[in-house]
Amino acid sequence: MMAEPAFWCAGALIVYAYLGYPAALALLSLVRQRPIRRGALRPQVSFIITAHNEESRIRDKIDNTLAQDYAPDALEVIVASDCSTDATDAIVRTYWPRVQLVRASEHKGKEAAQQLAVDSASGAILIFSDVATALAPDGVSTMVANFADPTVGCVSSVDRFTDADGRASGEGTYVRYEMFLRTLETRVNSLVGLSGSFFAARREVCRHWATDRQSDFNTLLNAVDMGLRGVLDLRSAGYYRNIVDDRQEFQRKVRTVVRGMFVLATNLRMLNPFRYRLFAWQLASHKLCRWLVPVAMIVAAASNAALVSESSFYLATGLVQSVFYAAALWGLWTGAPLLRIPAFLFLANLGVLTAWLRFARGDRIARWQPSRRDNRLPQASTR
Repeated sequence: MMAEPAFWCAGALIVYAYLGYPAALALLSLVRQRPIRRGALRPQVSFIITAHNEESRIRDKIDNTLAQDYAPDALEVIVASDCSTDATDAIVRTYWPRVQLVRASEHKGKEAAQQLAVDSASGAILIFSDVATALAPDGVSTMVANFADPTVGCVSSVDRFTDADGRASGEGTYVRYEMFLRTLETRVNSLVGLSGSFFAARREVCRHWATDRQSDFNTLLNAVDMGLRGVLDLRSAGYYRNIVDDRQEFQRKVRTVVRGMFVLATNLRMLNPFRYRLFAWQLASHKLCRWLVPVAMIVAAASNAALVSESSFYLATGLVQSVFYAAALWGLWTGAPLLRIPAFLFLANLGVLTAWLRFARGDRIARWQPSRRDNRLPQASTR
């Protein structure tokens, strides 16, 4: 009977994606560690801010960037305007010559605008940051210190969500889980993804820039392809406010996953363990297995329904699944704090399933549309 092996395989995939992979990394970290050799560096840095119609926030973002404690003569600030049609470009020009403006003649997307900035940048280290992200005054210097290690090709920040009062909020449990996972990946080998709101890379890693691929994920893969690694710096944080509209947040997640799927599809060779060794396993576990969870959830539910009359065990597992989905739906409906985790897991996997459907029909979402958050930049901690 096919229902039983389908149930167990689907269940094993779900457990492995969320628990088995981090557990395996934790065990591996007992015998394998790659510490980061940080140092006091002051290389030339190009700080790239990508913007599309950000007149309400661009001034705060530039002021936050210019307030960095990094030597001004070693910090080149570039705003890449993705064919903004509001006052964004005019505001940026008022900061000349401290801030450079590069403007796309067409609205082609985030990565296309970033490429213009990459081509004009003079720094040995390139830092990418979104307009909605605030940094602590030492944000640049702490991130740059990681490049004293010659094995490091790119560096990711830690995500910090804040509410209107500047307090940590939002997807707290999930973000903590993801940062824990990235910490283990850094300790053992390399990250599998970077935080798109604030990350850095060596100039040579950005040499082959792809305008049709998610820049944070693709930059990490470029670094690994060059024999380098990506690391998480727990001291470097990007602070940004939550998206007010839950529907916008859902669509943002769908767009992010679709774009990530396209990057993975164009780099399938990196799943080859004979060439990429440990990273191939990490890539398959963190990305592919995670994206297969919603499919596994459907298979688990369907096969469990076919098996429920076979034994009390399958009756119990069917009840557990029913309780989970009921709790998730009730949590989404009422916003009950105690049901936040099942509600988030259900919604996140619904987003991934939606992304699979869009990806299957050829949607690649090359054009970037920034998510609408609070117009004010959050307060960044000075630690």
